[in-house]
Amino acid sequence: MERIEAILFDWGGVLIDNPAPGLMAYCAEALGVGVGDYQQAHDRHGEPFQKGLIPEQVFWQRVCGDLKRPVPDIPSLWGQAFRAVYSPRPEVFGWAGQLRKQGYKTALLSNTERAATEFFLELRYDVFDAAVFSCAEGTIKPEREIYEIAARKLGVPPSRCAFIDDRQLFVDGAIRAGMKATLYNNLDQVKDALRQLGVSDGA
Repeated sequence: MERIEAILFDWGGVLIDNPAPGLMAYCAEALGVGVGDYQQAHDRHGEPFQKGLIPEQVFWQRVCGDLKRPVPDIPSLWGQAFRAVYSPRPEVFGWAGQLRKQGYKTALLSNTERAATEFFLELRYDVFDAAVFSCAEGTIKPEREIYEIAARKLGVPPSRCAFIDDRQLFVDGAIRAGMKATLYNNLDQVKDALRQLGVSDGA
């Protein structure tokens, strides 16, 4: 088995509490609709928004057109919602930092939108060698290309990368791209899974 040289982390659901339920509820309330109705409209139009193929204003025009609601008159409802529900997991960020100190390359790999990306950059986390966002790359998990982009940014072959995500679909995508990957349930479980791949954080 090839030695693991890089660890890649999903953002929502791994490094932070899954923001999706809170985002759906926040945006539904802001638009004055039910969460289920908002979720359906969001799902119809969310992929080009996550890929960065349409700006946020166009996303809201499409969603609000479906819901027959006025378009939000604030610069970024999505950014406002994301900031409101953001809940980091310090222990996971801390572990990423330990891995980096041990000589592993680390990266964040996330399906996310420009407003959330801007917020991430404002936070100035210093535990990653690279950050890969779907909205900047025009591709999303589980598409093979986004994993390959992340490996290239780290300068590590996919076969020497370990990827952590809380969604099996995205774990499977990483495996198809040639990475080792594990599903996140909790930090201790993931640490054990990576130890089986030969990864040691020095703890």
